[in-house]
Order: sequence, then C-alpha cells, then structure tokens
Amino acid sequence: MSTPLGDRILKVDHAGEHGAVNLYRAQILVSQWTAPQRVPLLRHFLDHELGHRTLFHDRLQARGVRRCRSYALCGVGGWTLGLVTGLLGPSAIAATTYAVESVVLQHLMAQRQQLASTDADAFDAVSRIVVEEQEHHDHGRDAMHSGAFWPPILTPIVRVSTEAVIWLGMRL
Repeated sequence: MSTPLGDRILKVDHAGEHGAVNLYRAQILVSQWTAPQRVPLLRHFLDHELGHRTLFHDRLQARGVRRCRSYALCGVGGWTLGLVTGLLGPSAIAATTYAVESVVLQHLMAQRQQLASTDADAFDAVSRIVVEEQEHHDHGRDAMHSGAFWPPILTPIVRVSTEAVIWLGMRL
C-alpha cells in the first residue's frame, strides 16, 4: 500500500539519485585529466546511480506521484560538486564519495525502519540500493589517503550540504 511518507521518501531519493548521476558525470568529465585512474570506477558508480534513479522514477510513475521539487537543485548541485571535486583530484573525489554516501546510508537505514511495516513497495525500493551505496562508501573511504589535504576539509562540508539537501527535499 502506498503511503504519503513512502511517496515523499521515494521523491527525495529520486532527486538525490539525480544529483549523484550528475556528480559522477561531472567527475568523469574532469577526471580524464586530473585523475584518469579513477574514471573506470566512477563509470561503474555512475551505472549504479543511473539504475537507482530509474528504479525510483518507475516507482513514482507507478504511484502517480510527480518528482520532488528539489530535483533540479540536486542535479545542479551534483554537477557543481562533481566539477569542483574532479578538478581537485583523486583525494577530493574519494572524500566526496565517502561523505555523500555516509549521509545517504544513514538516511536509507532510517527510511527502511520507517517504511518496514507501512509501505512495502517503498521499503523494497530503498532496500534495493543499499548494497551498491555501501560499495561506493567503502571505496571512497579506502581511497582517501592518510594525510591528504582535501578529505578533512571536504568531508564535513559535503556531509552538511548533503544533509541540507535531504532536509529541504523532505519539506518541499
């Protein structure tokens, strides 16, 4: 059974996946010069995010629910963050992936708890992406170099920004 909370979560997750798609597209574009060794992994992550965005889009369509008002904001924000961090190089790319996915995973776990007994369809959609998001998180964490300049600066900024976009999306 579809619920208003399930609809809202699917809308916000769909917008977030749009941001992730744009983030990886921008990082791939710039990383061809700044971190070519990261491009295959970024393409792998992009494939995941494209699938996640399609999953949420299809669920929203099946429910007759329009996308979130924050969809465009997430797209522009993801593209901008991807360009900037791609220009800053491999440690910035890794820190960004780690920071975004840390927040995303916390939200996915909370969403699963909220939806488990109320909206099986939304619970299923959220549950389907957890393993791949965890993979992104772990790769980002493992690729950050100890003592690198960008991770301690970018990680808190990206976390707070990601939290703010999710908060805003849940209220629009």
